[in-house]
Amino acid sequence: MPGSAGTYHRGVTIKYEWRGDFGNASLNALHADGFGHPVAQVDWRARLERHSLGWVCAWEDGSLIGFVNVVWDGGVHAFVLDTVVAQSCQGRGVGARLVALAADEARAAKCSWLHVDFEDHLRPFYFDACGFRETPAGLIAL
Repeated sequence: MPGSAGTYHRGVTIKYEWRGDFGNASLNALHADGFGHPVAQVDWRARLERHSLGWVCAWEDGSLIGFVNVVWDGGVHAFVLDTVVAQSCQGRGVGARLVALAADEARAAKCSWLHVDFEDHLRPFYFDACGFRETPAGLIAL
C-alpha cells in the first residue's frame, strides 16, 4: 500500500500506513486505552473523510496500536490531532514515527505548515521527539 512503512522493534515489525484502513471499533478502543477514558462510539471513518488530509495508523501483529489524524484547511496549513499510542506500546517511538510520517505526507500534499496543540506534559514529546518548535498562538475556550 502506498505510504506504508515498517519498523522493527524488539522482535516485532510495526507497520505504518498513510490513510490506513481501520474499523471504528478498533480506533475507539485505541483512543480509550491511550487517553484513559471509556470507549466511545465515534464514527471515525465519517469524521476523517470529511475533515482530514489523511491519517497514519500503526499496526503490530494485526492490532491497531497507534494513530494520528492530519486535518487541514485545504491549502498550506495542516494540523496534528488525536495522536494516540496504546499504553502497552508507549515509550517505543511509535508516536514520534506516526508524527514523522504525518509530516512527510503533509509536505507531499504541498502544505507549508504543520501545527499542533497539546497539554503541557506533552512538551518533551512534541518538541524533542517530533521536532516541533514553540511559536506564539492564541486559544479561546468555547
